[in-house]
Amino acid sequence: MNKGKQVLTSPKLSPPIGPFSHAVRAEGFIYLSGQVGQDPATGKLVADDVERQTEQIFRNLAAVLETADKSFDDVVRVGVYLTNMANFSAMNAIYGKHFRSPYPARTAIGVAALPLGAVIEIDLIVKA
Repeated sequence: MNKGKQVLTSPKLSPPIGPFSHAVRAEGFIYLSGQVGQDPATGKLVADDVERQTEQIFRNLAAVLETADKSFDDVVRVGVYLTNMANFSAMNAIYGKHFRSPYPARTAIGVAALPLGAVIEIDLIVKA
């Protein structure tokens, strides 16, 4: 029973490992699950550095947004999770290439660990 939820899955990404969806459309919003810098072809992280992982994350997020017929211009909130807050500036430089004013709301949180040993994870909320 979906109770008004629509699951969105990008054919350009690896299927989720575990009980979650790439994204869910509900109540006028689309909630994108967190993405790490995982190469869809191999299932492995693209590199150990925050720059390359962040670039891959934005490619992954763009694939999910495309499935929903949305773009980064439709994003209303971003969650950024970093294992080392010293990586904030490097992440922010890449982040700034993908958004323009008016910018979405954002939270950046330092965390102890992330899936696959990633150094960054990003999730989005989009206005449907």
